[in-house]
Amino acid sequence: MSERRPGSRKTLLALAALTAAAGAAAWAFREVPASFGRRPDAADPRVRNSPQFRDGVFHNAPSELARPAPETPVNRDTLRRMLFERQGKPSGPVPLARFDGGARRPAAEGVEITWFGHASALVEVEGSRVLLDPVWSDRCSPSAHIGPKRLHPVPVELEELPQVDAVLISHDHYDHLDMATVQRLTAAQSAPFAVPLGIGGHLRRWGVPEHRIIELDWDETCTLGDLTLTLTSAHHFSGRGTTRNTTLWGSWVIAGPSRKVYYTGDSGYFEGYARIGEQHGPFDAALVQIGAYDQAWADIHMTPEDAVRAHLELRAELLVPVHWCTFDLGLHPWAEPIERLLAEAKQQAVPIAVPRPGQRVDVDNPPELDGWWESVA
Repeated sequence: MSERRPGSRKTLLALAALTAAAGAAAWAFREVPASFGRRPDAADPRVRNSPQFRDGVFHNAPSELARPAPETPVNRDTLRRMLFERQGKPSGPVPLARFDGGARRPAAEGVEITWFGHASALVEVEGSRVLLDPVWSDRCSPSAHIGPKRLHPVPVELEELPQVDAVLISHDHYDHLDMATVQRLTAAQSAPFAVPLGIGGHLRRWGVPEHRIIELDWDETCTLGDLTLTLTSAHHFSGRGTTRNTTLWGSWVIAGPSRKVYYTGDSGYFEGYARIGEQHGPFDAALVQIGAYDQAWADIHMTPEDAVRAHLELRAELLVPVHWCTFDLGLHPWAEPIERLLAEAKQQAVPIAVPRPGQRVDVDNPPELDGWWESVA
């Protein structure tokens, strides 16, 4: 009979515990590889022949107005602030509005916008509906267990949305393109996904049928019934893993027969706004990114003051701010983007609507500012 060495039982138990923990971790993070999506084929003629594509990646258009990217965007001081000086959470529950744009109500004959938080919104233009950058997951991350967590609940379940005519994606960052949301929309909706070049690869990996994928380059247009959708430029970048800029990014012009809405996506301020305003404006409304700005990444995200300047150059009427409130992605206080935006908009006499998440805005009769954010700032 062999003699059991002292401590061998404890060792076996510890190894079993470690094995179980490793298995649990592998199960918990099983969705991460798929969430990275699929790198597009650089030999694809649409990618290879794009004016924005060279040396294996997409590039921003040359700009004299965009702030230059710092040589070290995440330096020691930025890291210190990210670790110890984050202030991007509200002090209490964010007030929500009851979403009342369900399936039984026909799409607006004018222009109406429902903001769901961050960059997700439903735009209704002359009887058509378009869903922008939908993210319904609790975290904007490749994993459901780590990463920036939602600061307020979704105002409506995804399956309760009315049928839409198109789902528009501006770029493939996790706070704008979410695998779980895409898969739920694939089941619940029949609309196509209109996306910048290369993002179709992500959608194909996630099970979106080929006939529901429309990939566009800058200044390309698709027509869906009375709806005309044009992908326009932005000054940003892309990437879901260790590689960057293998897919394109952009902004969107959403046009009905006579009325138009513009969505900036994510972008630094650049001269493209004046060009877009000249070519496609004027707009009845513009959804403009205002949050997650910092000097360290001023080339890719606008400040609130930049947002007002861009709005004026776009020749837009009502400004609806997006890209704030829902996820803590910047180094500024939670309500600072909206407070700075309101101050600048007042100086420039720009009309603005600040809906609660879930609130519908009639662009022809926008709600008065009620300061709902002040109680939790």
